[in-house]
Amino acid sequence: MTDAKKYLEAGLMFHGHKCPAMPMGLRVGAAAMNALGVERARDGQLVALVEIGDAHCATCFADGVQMITGCTFGKGNIKKLNYGKWGVTLVDKKSGRAVRVAPKAEAMEANRKTEFFTKYREKGIPASQVPDEVVAPLVERVMNAPDDALINIGEVTNYKWEESPHSFSGFVCESCGEMTVEPYGRILGEKKVCIPCYEKATGRKIVA
Repeated sequence: MTDAKKYLEAGLMFHGHKCPAMPMGLRVGAAAMNALGVERARDGQLVALVEIGDAHCATCFADGVQMITGCTFGKGNIKKLNYGKWGVTLVDKKSGRAVRVAPKAEAMEANRKTEFFTKYREKGIPASQVPDEVVAPLVERVMNAPDDALINIGEVTNYKWEESPHSFSGFVCESCGEMTVEPYGRILGEKKVCIPCYEKATGRKIVA
């Protein structure tokens, strides 16, 4: 069984500040791993589909998910779905099994009504500048609450994951001179260039 508490210290170091959202990601990720009976991904064995979006509160949640599941931006096995929610679907690629876990609405709402948000975060004060006596009880509450008071764990289901193979080919952009992965190259006149150089020369935005 994966114990979220064992990852708290490392999660705080990775994340950079103390808040309730990153620990919530630890709890959700641990529950998903335990439901599937899987260990932390050393390579790309697992995929985490995280439902956060941009420019809203508690996106720190995703750092907790990365820390505990081993699904990371660098390995390319975490995907942001941009739903503006905090659910996570964890997929075990080998078995084709998946589970969706999400924080309970009442738990998220209770956090949102605390001084951490109302007195500090909503007024633009960075989380790292919130007094420890304000935020520490929130972290302790998230880390120590029983699963049934904090999160909803869905049914384990079958999931067909389709993945493109990694590209190991590349080229040197003939404009900026930087190494670029082959499929991201663009033709500009007689040159082969990277996307930023193509966009700068043509004024066109490329949607990858």
